[in-house]
Amino acid sequence: MRGGIFTSNRQQGHPTNQINRGANRGAIRVLIVEAQRLFRQSLRLLLEQERDVTAVVEATDGRDAYRLAIEHKPDIVLLDVDMPNLDLESIIKLIHQQIPNARVLLLARYDEDSRIVTALQAGAFGCVLKDTDQTDFLRIIRSTARGEHVLSPIMPEYVARTVPGAVSQTRDEHTTLLISLTDREREILACAAAGRSNKEIADQLCVSVDTVKTHLHHIYQKLSVDGRVEAILTYLRA
Repeated sequence: MRGGIFTSNRQQGHPTNQINRGANRGAIRVLIVEAQRLFRQSLRLLLEQERDVTAVVEATDGRDAYRLAIEHKPDIVLLDVDMPNLDLESIIKLIHQQIPNARVLLLARYDEDSRIVTALQAGAFGCVLKDTDQTDFLRIIRSTARGEHVLSPIMPEYVARTVPGAVSQTRDEHTTLLISLTDREREILACAAAGRSNKEIADQLCVSVDTVKTHLHHIYQKLSVDGRVEAILTYLRA
């Protein structure tokens, strides 16, 4: 994150996996699932400065995330999509089964990440990029706690149309959009939806990476989308 997230003075707080149960009952309870210690601790310091946040629990892997979610029943689970050895879809579904009211908010480095699609379809509430300004990050945390879908300014609008309950185009509308693509463009989009990188698509189709990028650019224009993930969503919905 930009700004002062790494400049906060460390407070004398609670142990890493313990929530302060004596705090305001109406405050937001947050579980951070993030492998990188500095970023995880910085997020915690930022959140614990806010009066409407009870405290923050930290987890470093999927097993800890599930155990601590059951123990502390957070309002929000900040889940890093880059966490190694973590099945995003499974952990999201497990958390929802045990804590239906918990909202999973994804932490991602890039908006063009196929894992975001899988996680959102599994029930994640939304996604915030790690490059988001700290003011916007706190706004998103509070809005998520209220059940409102609010986007980071640098996050494309597809997130709002992906999360459960959001308004989206009908399947017929998506199918109509796909008809405008050439056979090669549909082939490349299908490869992208299967999780293949531009290099993997180029190797499979025996074309250059630049050719794949050009086709993807044309696909985005024809589908009127902002990038790869939204194009994949259009393809999957059709």
